[in-house]
Amino acid sequence: MDRYNKLRELRLANKYTVQKMADMIGISKSFYSQLENCKRRLLYDMAIKIAAVFKMKPDELFYKDHLNLKKKKKK
Repeated sequence: MDRYNKLRELRLANKYTVQKMADMIGISKSFYSQLENCKRRLLYDMAIKIAAVFKMKPDELFYKDHLNLKKKKKK
């Protein structure tokens, strides 16, 4: 899973719309959609804002297995 799929998975797991995510981090809906669809690169300053929404460390957005590890811990 790449970080862009992770953005989508985190958003959907939290039942946020693209618009809600964009509003929470202060960007346009189209910009956030472009992040999820690999049309924009996720820069670290944006990762900080997104990570804050999900109460995680920004670096975790770049770790491949973070979602899988989190799911295993909850079981």
